[in-house]
Formats: sequence, structure tokens, C-alpha cells
Amino acid sequence: MNPEAPPIPRTDEKHLRRVGVEIEFAAIAPVRAAQLVQAHFGGSLEHLDPHRFKIVDSRWGNFTVELDSKYVHPDHKVLEENSVEDSEWHQLRRELHQRSRRLLGDAVAGIVPTEIVCPPIPWLALNELDALFDALRLEGARDTRDSLLYGFGLHLNPEVPSLEAESLLAHLRAYMILAAWLREEIDIDITRQILPHANPFTKEYALKVLDDAYAPDLDTLIEDYLVANPSRNRELDLLPLFAYLRPDHPNPLLCDELVSPRPTFHYRLPNAQLSQPDWSAVCEWNRWVEVERLAADTELLAKRSATYIDHYQRSPTSHWLDRLKGWMKE
Repeated sequence: MNPEAPPIPRTDEKHLRRVGVEIEFAAIAPVRAAQLVQAHFGGSLEHLDPHRFKIVDSRWGNFTVELDSKYVHPDHKVLEENSVEDSEWHQLRRELHQRSRRLLGDAVAGIVPTEIVCPPIPWLALNELDALFDALRLEGARDTRDSLLYGFGLHLNPEVPSLEAESLLAHLRAYMILAAWLREEIDIDITRQILPHANPFTKEYALKVLDDAYAPDLDTLIEDYLVANPSRNRELDLLPLFAYLRPDHPNPLLCDELVSPRPTFHYRLPNAQLSQPDWSAVCEWNRWVEVERLAADTELLAKRSATYIDHYQRSPTSHWLDRLKGWMKE
């Protein structure tokens, strides 16, 4: 499967738009996963702590591979704490802290996923990432369908085609319209449906955003989003993008240490299905491209938005997916 071209394949600077990818899985320790990354993309392997590794200066940049929980990694505030008095006590405290975090990581390694955070790569190169996924599959990686305890996801971070409010609003609208279709196509795992990590937008917010009279400037778009979505747990998380655009914004959500400012859409919806031979990063990218295609078609987007509003004001919600399926077949 080849990655499909988005309607705007290049940035204003004329370079191919890039995509960051994050993938979660179990049954492969971070050190082994890091070795596989290095084997595929080169670079130097750095051991940051017993459960966190970095591959630096690879063909595409720096990868991070780790157990996906901050509680299994040493807290740098503790490690960097300085005290002239009781220096031996502080040294012992640091050693105990590091040991307890390592032991905790060892204990939860079968439940807490290993995560690979990839650097941004050109969308045309996503096939190369799928070669790494194949290697993880052959190594025995377990995915979100392998246990009810797992709720593993694949996150895509497509570089935005424009930072203008009009473009961002168009993509948000297109996503809201297609969200039910995406969930059906992906067949969201039951555990991930229960967990809050990729919650849908509320109908009230969708109706506000899809209203033809809604034409916010960038600051209004951000403020309205923060009021309606006081959480990182959205299927299309715009907090990293808004933190990038407004680095001095006082809202604590945009200052959260878990929010990494970047000029991307943070698309959190897809399952991680590494054990499925026909599943890939390219597969999920091609689904995402449908959102960008709708966003780029101004006339069709306005028509679909009006139909969405009319449907949810008058019709049973269960029928919206049927209408979406008909459109996607056209």
C-alpha cells in the first residue's frame, strides 16, 4: 500500500509536509525495540534510563523508545536536586528513587506499553516506517486486540498545511463530519472506547463549529476550543498546535508538560494493530487524507456541514453513519 497524496502535499516553504508517528505495543522491551529502530534507520543508541532509550542522528532524526508512563522513569527534579547539608542523605535518596522507578518499570512492563515516538518524516516515506512495523510484528509485538487490558493506539501528527484560522477551522469541520466514518473504518477497539484517551467531540461543540455563521479569528477559535474541550483526551487533539501558535497563553492545558507544542494536528483515534499483517501506518494515513480532501473542497465542505446540522437537529443520530457511507462510496 502506498501513501496517498494530500490535496496540499507541500508547505509554504515548498518542502514535503511531514508526519510524526507514535505507536504503542506490548511484549517487546524498550531496549529491543530501540535496537530494531536503529537497525532500520541508523543513528546512535543512547541509554537514558532502564526503560527509556533514544536513537539520535538517524536518517530521519531522533527517535525515542520508552515505557509509556512517567512513573517508571526517574524524576529529573529529584536527580538534579542540590543540597550542601545532608549530602549523603540526598545521594541515598537519589539512588533509592532511581532503583524504585526501575523496579516499578520492571513490574508493569507487561501492562504499560512500549512506545516509539518517531521524528517527523515526509508523508511519502511512510512506507519506510511500515518496514519497522513489520519487524516489530515478526519480533512478537502484541497490539490492542490481544488483551482487554490493552488500549494501545497509533497517533499521527500531520504537519498542518497552513497556520491560518480559516484552514484550521476547515480541517476541524471536515474531521467532525467524517469522525463516525473513521471510527467505523478503524473499528475502534472496545477497551479504547471505554478509556478516555480518544473521546469524540460533543455534538453541541460540533454544531457550533459547523454553523456557517461561525467565522472566528485564531484567538477566538482557540478560546472556544479550550472552553468546549478542557482535556487532552480528544480524538483530534488541537492542544499541541494551539500551544505552538500561542506559547504565552495562560490556560494550564497549553502549559501542561505532556503537551508538546508543534505545528501539527494530533490525531489520536487509530488502534495500534501491529499483529495484523494488513495494517500499517500508511493505512491510517490514507484514512486521514480523506479529512484533508474534504477540508480542501470549500463548496462540498459547506454542503456537508449544512447537512450535518440539519440531520442532528431533526434526525436520529444512528442514521448519520449510513449517510456518510453513501458519500464515501461516491
